[in-house]
Amino acid sequence: MENLESLVIARRLRVPVDAPADVPAGATPGWGEVAARQLDAALLSVGFTCSPALLGRLADLPGEHVVDLGVRVLAAVRHLVGDHVTHNAYFIDFPANVPDTLEFWAGRLREAMLDPVAAARVRPDTVNLLTLPGYGRYQHGYADLVAAHAELIPLAADRVSVLELGGGLAEEARELYFSLAGSEAPLPAEDLAALRLLAAYCQDEPERIPVRENRAIVNEARLAAGRPLLVDTVTDVLRLACGCSGGDVTLATPARFRSFRRAERRALLRALDAVATPAKLGDVPRHREQWKRLGERLHPHEYPQFPRAVQVFEVARGERRAAGLDSRVESALAGGRTADAVALLAHSPGALLRRLDHLLRTGESAADVLAAAERAAAQASGRVLLSLREHLQNRLVAAAGRVFVNRHGRAWAAPDTRPELAEEVLPRALAFLDEEITRRLPDVGEVTVDRDALDVALPLSGKAVAPGLGMLPRGSLAPVEGELLRFFTYWRQADRHTDYDLSALMLDDSYDNATQISWTNYANDFATYSGDLTQAPDGASEFIDIRLAKATRPIVIPMVNIYAGEPFDEAAEAFFGYMSRDAAQEGLPFEPRTVRMKSDLRGAGRVALPLAFLRGDDGAWRVKWLHLYLKGRPAFNRVEGHQVTASLLVRSIVERDYLRVGYLAGLLRAKSSPDGPPVHIGLDRPAGLPEEHLVYTPATLHELIPA
Repeated sequence: MENLESLVIARRLRVPVDAPADVPAGATPGWGEVAARQLDAALLSVGFTCSPALLGRLADLPGEHVVDLGVRVLAAVRHLVGDHVTHNAYFIDFPANVPDTLEFWAGRLREAMLDPVAAARVRPDTVNLLTLPGYGRYQHGYADLVAAHAELIPLAADRVSVLELGGGLAEEARELYFSLAGSEAPLPAEDLAALRLLAAYCQDEPERIPVRENRAIVNEARLAAGRPLLVDTVTDVLRLACGCSGGDVTLATPARFRSFRRAERRALLRALDAVATPAKLGDVPRHREQWKRLGERLHPHEYPQFPRAVQVFEVARGERRAAGLDSRVESALAGGRTADAVALLAHSPGALLRRLDHLLRTGESAADVLAAAERAAAQASGRVLLSLREHLQNRLVAAAGRVFVNRHGRAWAAPDTRPELAEEVLPRALAFLDEEITRRLPDVGEVTVDRDALDVALPLSGKAVAPGLGMLPRGSLAPVEGELLRFFTYWRQADRHTDYDLSALMLDDSYDNATQISWTNYANDFATYSGDLTQAPDGASEFIDIRLAKATRPIVIPMVNIYAGEPFDEAAEAFFGYMSRDAAQEGLPFEPRTVRMKSDLRGAGRVALPLAFLRGDDGAWRVKWLHLYLKGRPAFNRVEGHQVTASLLVRSIVERDYLRVGYLAGLLRAKSSPDGPPVHIGLDRPAGLPEEHLVYTPATLHELIPA
């Protein structure tokens, strides 16, 4: 129950409040109001506050209940901003008194030569600077750091996030469950884990679960309860079996299947038999090896009442042929029979629209292809329509390059060598897409949008976005407040020596003339590094300060490099974030109330590119969300080694025209009517907004994606 409560608070910034069961009606609240005020004061220290409604509700509760709830709420929001750990810095006076890089290394060498034991290990021909005494390890405790810094001077620029009053825990959990399960966009791994927790707790479920990974997790709960399974393809059954075995429901990594009980085997084979039609057997070869492993656990030949399920495993073993749609389409395209490929894809509208660009470039008659696409648009999902719309609008102008990102955030870029589409094609395609998307949007009344939300990209896929504080989809643009930008990373190794390095790549307007800040260059005229830490058995933090007004480069790209040790998703903990302060603010290197964004680091790459900071022609700074990971080297990654790749990727993201909230808001306004409910879209829920408003924030923006 406590995990559910923390989940609701972190995902929705709402505090579920149930009346204590052991307090009789009409009992005297006691000191609940005092406890509520104390909680609010504690929350302000980490940049949060209770809404008036939440304060009023807490004041009506017994003080002991408020204290118990407050402890859990404070723990949840501290974790959300990264304040659940202590953030020390290598240089105790950071950002003051950071030495010149060469002077620092000379000092380390001098101390090593004066130490007889260390001097014996220093050989004139080979000196490993990273092993010098005192390097890469804290030379002071956290208490010493606190004593060396003045109290933070609070200013108006400090972030204050409002915690709203929620309903009971069951009500809030159900609402979050329906939102995640019914999402039109694929969810990140953290939200899939949350969905699994909620599915085990909530009794009912949404009528529609469009994303198959979500459906697999809901099916896990259905299988455990002995209820009918929600499957319509053979792959749905494979996803369910992987999920039940603790594996990956996205099927990106092979699962180690557990032994299934007889009732579970019967249920899985019954579901498989119901959907294993000849047309759908073509999906089996795509995951041939996993089907073979699953067959060893399900023993399909022991169940002759499910003959079509047996055929699935025969296809996997190569004993039966089954040509999938993709192979038949590729065969037609390879033979120059575009019309035949279009006819095949007509039975799979989503697949046809995903291939539309290719079909338009290879077909003899663009008009016939567009006509087929227009028919398919009426049957494809809203997310496919929006994705195609974004793709085609980027074909209107030449780009620096094409960027490719997989489900883990691993990214690479390549030159765009595709021929241009015919001049008359794009206007017609964009027109019928806009018409179909508008038709599917809900009927609403007045639409208001915060200015800062207009440039938030629509969440067409959330797989590479780890949830956290202030997170926005890839391609989103948001203003940067304050005069001092400080980004940070924290990691704690699990089993072996691990060294992460926070760095910053700075570029000019042409994405060239690079300079950098890292452990090889501690400072320049506008940036300062907090010092290098090379291991983290108890956790380690690194910081970089950017004085925005003095920046001589308009593009700043933070990077987290794995120099040695555990990948991001194997470390005990790893996260990145940034703070913004006014120049007059002091305080500790990490002050939670100034944190604007924080999220976990994960992914298969060895170099993380969370976001980029850009100075516009008006002189104002903005942050562009990247959510990218580079493959990197197995070890010894440094900012200098990834300059070209990082600059090309960032340029491709910055110059891409993402589909944003402003686009969807325009369609909603065109469809609005006086009788519909008013809609507000913003980064937060405005204070005092009437309850009848439908409010969409980044946490619920996926609910606006039409079905």
